[in-house]
Amino acid sequence: MYFMLIFIMLILVTIMIMLSVAFLTLMERKLLSYIQIRIGPNKIGFIGLLQPFSDAIKLISKEMILLKKVNYFYYFFSPMFMLILMLMMWMIYPFYTNLYSLELNMIYLMCCLSMGGYGMLISGWSSNSFYSMMGAIRSLSQSISYEVNLSIMILMMLFLIESFNLNLFLNLNMNLMNLIYFWPLSLLFFFTLMAELNRTPFDFSEGESELVSGFNTEYMSGGFILIFLSEYMSILFLSFLFCMFYISNYSNMMFYIYLMVIIFLIIWIRGTMPRFRYDLLMYLCWLIILPFVLNYMYYLILIKFLIYKLS
Repeated sequence: MYFMLIFIMLILVTIMIMLSVAFLTLMERKLLSYIQIRIGPNKIGFIGLLQPFSDAIKLISKEMILLKKVNYFYYFFSPMFMLILMLMMWMIYPFYTNLYSLELNMIYLMCCLSMGGYGMLISGWSSNSFYSMMGAIRSLSQSISYEVNLSIMILMMLFLIESFNLNLFLNLNMNLMNLIYFWPLSLLFFFTLMAELNRTPFDFSEGESELVSGFNTEYMSGGFILIFLSEYMSILFLSFLFCMFYISNYSNMMFYIYLMVIIFLIIWIRGTMPRFRYDLLMYLCWLIILPFVLNYMYYLILIKFLIYKLS
């Protein structure tokens, strides 16, 4: 019975994530339309609420064309790998009923995050397309660079709870907001999050103006759906992680309002900011963010050490 409850809970979380992704795409299209002073989706269902399901049916019904000189095994494997990896990351969600909990879930999360670039690299390489390969190379160098910063910033937050268990943040954020105490770090975490998500202004792996569609240029029908789902799941997940670290615990309604605000900021930035130059992106990572984060980490360790000695 216990394992059956765990299984049901995991299935429910997966279904809820899929529904959230569907309506996140609708939210993004509506917000971008308002920014560009147009209406956006408003025909399918009441005020366009069924538009995501219409888009999904349309994509699934499209013909799958077998391209010439494509490495078929890796070509079909990489979208499934990206989706499964993203669903695996969501398994660290701290369930309120404690039916399913990992004691060292942050180590598990960092292992999953480190594998994120492989899906894009394999899909770009196996497509046998110049545009896809360029997008894959860009995304790999960008992901490796910014994962260093992201891992260090995650470790810095773990210093506070002195554990690898994300659930302990529920107690830490009960009566305070880490956003106030770690304001510079939270800003850098947000910039790194944007780069890790390949979102504007850091969307170099999907530079539509020069790479057609980037690493997923040759994908269509079901393969494109899986890549699309994994991308928007990662937006939801990293926004959830940001809120867990810096804003509030997830046991109250305000957490989900803050989560919507973070997602709104990500979409708003896409509609207003131009793309960076690639060399400036790398300078920002290695010459600005990384030195600041390392110095901030030494400062945090010193404060922890002084508190420990004085106590």
